[in-house]
Amino acid sequence: MPGPLDGYRVIDLTAMISGPLATMLLADQGADVIKIESPHGGDHVRRGGNRRGDFAANFLNNNRNKRSVVLDLKHPRGVETLLRLCEQADVFVQNFRPGVIERMGLGEDVVRGARADIVYASIAGFGFSGPYAGKPVYDPLIQALSGLATVQAGADEERPRLVRTIVPDKVSALTAAQAITAALLARERSGEGQHVRLAMLDAIVSFLWHSDMGSQTFVGEDLSQQAAASFIDLIYETAEGYLSVAVMSDREWAGLARAVERPEWLDDPRFKTPALRDRNIDARLELIQSVLRERPAAEWLARLEAERVPCAEVLTRNNMIGHAQIAANETIGVYQHPDAGPIRQARPAARFSVTPAGVRRGAPRLGEHTTEVLAEAGLDASAIDALAAAGVIPGPMADGNTTRTAS
Repeated sequence: MPGPLDGYRVIDLTAMISGPLATMLLADQGADVIKIESPHGGDHVRRGGNRRGDFAANFLNNNRNKRSVVLDLKHPRGVETLLRLCEQADVFVQNFRPGVIERMGLGEDVVRGARADIVYASIAGFGFSGPYAGKPVYDPLIQALSGLATVQAGADEERPRLVRTIVPDKVSALTAAQAITAALLARERSGEGQHVRLAMLDAIVSFLWHSDMGSQTFVGEDLSQQAAASFIDLIYETAEGYLSVAVMSDREWAGLARAVERPEWLDDPRFKTPALRDRNIDARLELIQSVLRERPAAEWLARLEAERVPCAEVLTRNNMIGHAQIAANETIGVYQHPDAGPIRQARPAARFSVTPAGVRRGAPRLGEHTTEVLAEAGLDASAIDALAAAGVIPGPMADGNTTRTAS
């Protein structure tokens, strides 16, 4: 069975991570995503390090299940050709800085002239107006401006710290994919397309608000400075290895006390209730850490699991891919890419019982599907040759086997 978005076509003018990951999520769920790339090297991520078979790992991991079409959008016939592809598309996604797409001649009104009910999606960094709208942006800048870097530090007076993964890019991608799907659902009901606008800054502020903005929630009672809940995190050193242990309820606290053979903790007035345990969090976590250093992680895991205390070993990336739970979930698959060879990737996380998402093909070579897609749009061989002669597409376009599937 095809994926839940089978039959929808997406024109993807995005590059780097946030946009390509958003459209890959749609592609994983069955959408026909056509990645439009410049003849001058295509998506910048193609040129990244950690590569094999002329493919960078980051490009492979954000562009599978797509088809690549090379068009020179600085040429009027390139824009004209793209608009012809839009006639058969359901979604148009771009992540240029505000104002750039309009200067290219591909603003919403122009694209909607080709397909009136298209869902037009724009992903920006700081926003679409305001003093920062035109600034170049990368993930660390969003972490800085959103407050995420001070949340990661633990308290306002501490040195800000970056999260060591590109959370703004990835959260924006997830948010964009969900919003585009919602707009498609709305179109099914109303017959009307709309413009979905998403700023990475907004996505991260929203992301933080659900757990990290309690002190800013009650109007008129804002705290001038965010104090630390604790400077001790929930990663504990043991005699051998590391553990994460998290207890919330009274039952879990009692189970922890039994597992570590410290019954006196249950009589300590600082820890009698969840509220008191939160108030005295540093003292509580220091006690736990002092005890967990006495035995290896494997022994503590057995004791804690016997008492149904929430816990897990801390794994390196290499250890994670071979863990029994990862194997049971079938979280990771190995796929044969026609150029990069066998590659390991995470499977689509959402599992559909009737319309399964999956990996139909690996990330494409630059321009691999140009001739194929243009022919589907109704251009005959002579028209395609004329575009090549004009420099709109590279020529000759020898797509090769465009239906190779990763398996």
